[in-house]
Amino acid sequence: MSIKHVFKRTSGWLYLNTSMGRHRLRGAGVILMLHRVLNNDRAAELPHRNELCVGPEAFEHLLIWLQRHFECVPLMTLLLADPESVPNRPRVALTFDDGWRDNAMNAFPLLRQYQVPASIFVSTDFIGSRQHFWWESIGETLWGSHGQVARHALIEHLQAAGRPLPVLLDDVDDERRSLALLHYLQSLKTLAPRTLNDLTDACPHGSQPQALDWLQVRMLEDSGLVRFGPHGASHAILTGLDDQRLHEELTRSWTALENGCAQPLPVYCYPNGDNDARVREQVAAHGFPFALGTEAGLYRHDGDPLNLPRFGVSQRNAQHPELLAWRIRRGARP
Repeated sequence: MSIKHVFKRTSGWLYLNTSMGRHRLRGAGVILMLHRVLNNDRAAELPHRNELCVGPEAFEHLLIWLQRHFECVPLMTLLLADPESVPNRPRVALTFDDGWRDNAMNAFPLLRQYQVPASIFVSTDFIGSRQHFWWESIGETLWGSHGQVARHALIEHLQAAGRPLPVLLDDVDDERRSLALLHYLQSLKTLAPRTLNDLTDACPHGSQPQALDWLQVRMLEDSGLVRFGPHGASHAILTGLDDQRLHEELTRSWTALENGCAQPLPVYCYPNGDNDARVREQVAAHGFPFALGTEAGLYRHDGDPLNLPRFGVSQRNAQHPELLAWRIRRGARP
């Protein structure tokens, strides 16, 4: 373990366990951003999965730690609290992006066991369908999870799209190869949505859908622990859409949730966190008083309600929550 790593963990521990740190958190809200809870912790530890995935053991460890240091509350309780009457103990709200099927299979049993509420923001076109998220499909195909024939076929499609693979993606060391894959997947975000769809279609489609279905959505909502909000319809990056497509994306996602949920959240969650003044204006015009971004920071009722800060949860900081406390400490600075 590096000296830097030890310093961050120690500083994070001190932040939540000393009067000075607790004072700086007084009256604050922390919104956490998760994506997936896999059924295997070792699978979640590889770099290309680490930022978006946690394993069940790490997730359970995180929930126990959160209950020790925070009051775990529903998102709307945190957002609508009277700033003058917020308790001294800091509050935390859990959010999940995309609407992965494993939110129901792996995350929910632990949420129910520890009675921790959560909000799931779904890309509604995927719910109840066999559409696949491009990051997962392309990443796992290139990793070799679907065999070498499928991997080589996708590599040819990527070369035709002008995105040849870096040499390190053939490295024999899993850690280096996974890190190279992470950087390569990040570079694909600049491709046009149609190109990403074509590349996803070139990947093998498993028999199991990646997204929740509407029966699962209603089951989770009926538990009283989980509420749902929109994360786009097609997961298109909103800042790249013209006004008409932006309107359609916002309308379609909300209409789907109104039809599929009893009480959808009046909170929009920007795909990839990307937003600008035009997007925020349209989100407000569609009746949303709140929207979630991805910039780190504490919620103190005095920022832009249409670009709320969140702290991302990875496998690494779920296993070592003191690292998450370190990030919260940095985000708490004025």
